[in-house]
Amino acid sequence: MERAARSPEAAARLMAVTFVGVRHHSPACARLVRETIRRLRPAYVLVEGPADFGGRIGELLLGHEPPVAVFSYYRDAARVHASWSPFCAYSPEWVALNEGRAAGAELRFIDLPAWHPAFAGRSNRYADAELRYAEVTERLCREFAVDNTDILWDHLFEIDAEGAAERLDAYFGLLRGEAEAGEDDTAREAYMAEWVRAAEADAGDRPVVVVTGGFHKPALEALAASGGTGWPEVPEPPEGATGGSFLVPYSFRRLDAFTGYQSGMPSPEYYQRLWEDGPDAAAEALVETVTARLRGRGQVVSTADLIAARTLTTGLTRLRGHPAPARTDLLDGLVSALVKDDLDQRLPWTSRGMLAPGAHPAVAEMVAALSGDRTGRLHAGTPAPPLVGQAAAELARLGLDRSGPVVLKLTTPRGLERSRALHRLRVLRVPLADRESGPVTGADPVLEERWVLDASDRDGRRHAALIEAGAYGPTLADAAAAALDERTAGAGADMEELAAVLFDAALCGCADQSGRIAESIAAGVAGASDLAALGAALESVLGLWRHDRVLGTAGSPLFGAVIEECAERILWLAEGVRGGPAPADLRRLRAIAATRDALLHASGALRLDRDAALGVARRVAAEPGAPPDLRGAAFGLARALGDTGDPARAVRGAAAPETFGDWLAGLFALARQEVLDPGGAVLGVLDELVGGLDEDGFLVALPALRQAFEFFPPREREAIAQGLLDRRGLRGSARSLLRSPAPPLVTAEAIALDARVDRALAAAGLLAAGSTAEEGAS
Repeated sequence: MERAARSPEAAARLMAVTFVGVRHHSPACARLVRETIRRLRPAYVLVEGPADFGGRIGELLLGHEPPVAVFSYYRDAARVHASWSPFCAYSPEWVALNEGRAAGAELRFIDLPAWHPAFAGRSNRYADAELRYAEVTERLCREFAVDNTDILWDHLFEIDAEGAAERLDAYFGLLRGEAEAGEDDTAREAYMAEWVRAAEADAGDRPVVVVTGGFHKPALEALAASGGTGWPEVPEPPEGATGGSFLVPYSFRRLDAFTGYQSGMPSPEYYQRLWEDGPDAAAEALVETVTARLRGRGQVVSTADLIAARTLTTGLTRLRGHPAPARTDLLDGLVSALVKDDLDQRLPWTSRGMLAPGAHPAVAEMVAALSGDRTGRLHAGTPAPPLVGQAAAELARLGLDRSGPVVLKLTTPRGLERSRALHRLRVLRVPLADRESGPVTGADPVLEERWVLDASDRDGRRHAALIEAGAYGPTLADAAAAALDERTAGAGADMEELAAVLFDAALCGCADQSGRIAESIAAGVAGASDLAALGAALESVLGLWRHDRVLGTAGSPLFGAVIEECAERILWLAEGVRGGPAPADLRRLRAIAATRDALLHASGALRLDRDAALGVARRVAAEPGAPPDLRGAAFGLARALGDTGDPARAVRGAAAPETFGDWLAGLFALARQEVLDPGGAVLGVLDELVGGLDEDGFLVALPALRQAFEFFPPREREAIAQGLLDRRGLRGSARSLLRSPAPPLVTAEAIALDARVDRALAAAGLLAAGSTAEEGAS
């Protein structure tokens, strides 16, 4: 009806527009596109692709070896987005561009840019529609008795070319007719229709060919029938945002659905052979490849096995009504002939998604053979972001452009500079070196690193990763700082990740390069609720801020701000903790200890309020609803900050057997010196209280007491033992008191057993009241 509303001339021109709906990375669709363009020799070839790359389509036609991809990136204050538009030799879009150029057509990309909100959450432009609209395809799979849409697609289109165009129209019409498009698809289709109308108007009497995902074809045919005919504007990123696109080499591994690629086309090597040689030759060649891989892994594959595989493949092909072997005919035939063991899992090609761990080794080799290991190569004249050249020059200057082991002395300027370059590559995920040893926390006294370099880049992964890392900045330092910004923002309130980012920033030498890191960490600390994780972060950062003269973070303003925020948050959280008797939480106690160290050693240089902290410590120590270990730690913190209260009174107040040891664990974690002080009263009170426990109370308190005294190293434990001897006026070896003929718990269990025997004998009238089993026996 919409077409009838147009003028006869416009309607006639529209008839010259040929819409070719495709499945991305399909040889059958690529052949249809090639035949259509060769037959029509159109004025315009319009391709589903990022419109903001339209002026640079010539870069795609320089003579690359596919697979390659358009890598697009976008960053603003609220969102970071990266996506890929990949092309292999049998991608219909790739074929459309190359055949269109050969036919003398004008080439246009007509889809919204990758950064547009319509692509939010999608890292792959060419994810096929059946992944998003599965209801129809699931019904078709049931009706054709196949396991998934990949097998359905091969059955309907890849193996039998005769009548494929008509079947494709019916398939995509059914797909779209029963699935409602979302807002993202609607926006994209409205934009693509503008390009179609403009090209149609400009082409005059010459044809226009439009190549898009088949799901979009029915909608585009309707939308192109009415509306304006001017060329649409190419959207620009909003003000304050950065973005761009570059070509990157891609690989079959990244394309394969068995490794998680979104498009859903598995086994790219198989489809490459299918595109080049047809199904019979593809099956024959891949049988040889599978055989070579299995024999290379030491598995015996005999001539009889190969004959059986070919026979079974041929039988399955005929049984399933295929004119030539399909991909699963080949795989099923190989498994039947070559796998002699029972299989614990379903065959991976009977479902969608990644190859599951634990797959049979022979099956894994078959999947790998059909996946292939091809890696694309860009033409030497392909533009690249500045980072690629800068990184190459930097690595050459630092002598890091060669393979082999390297030892870096972090105490020398050159060693530190080389270390920072390698760490910057690491945080940017650029493969070059593996770190074998080096500091792993801010407290490590390690002054050298050992790396193993591999500069060969045989598979091109490093070149691709450098291009993609170029989205972060023009130099390794700038790019690493931006990547750490992104990680910090993504960490939220995860303090362990935030601490890891800070340490990486120290290793990269860019701890104070970015205000965004400080802002993100401040926001993360403000939202953190894990007191122990905050303490671990504070401990690490405080050590770097105080002592690091190697990585250059001593006195860092960024690290100082983190110390202030963590200490304040830990105290705020500690005051709100409630709980009854429970084993001492050692990680929580470490957090209070880290706060103590910050207050003692950094309050002069940083904004840390010792008086306010002392008030918190006093309130928590006196709060009966707080866990006993936290009350003991708060008392210890108060003492460390100068509180002159009576420690003996505080110890007596926590003397209940079920909480005594945990309270002491908190105290010892913060103030061991209270016990070690020869003139102090704490040791005497402890001796008095422990000596006054009855047997049951002692057994209840013993495990927590043992854990509490673990805070003292052996030399200090010996000093405590000597203090007890002196207090009682005894002479002897303090060290001998620390050694018992049996483990303490065994002794305690023996005492408990004696007590139970006494009670049993007394209950039976066999033991006089007040005597013991030992006395009764004598």
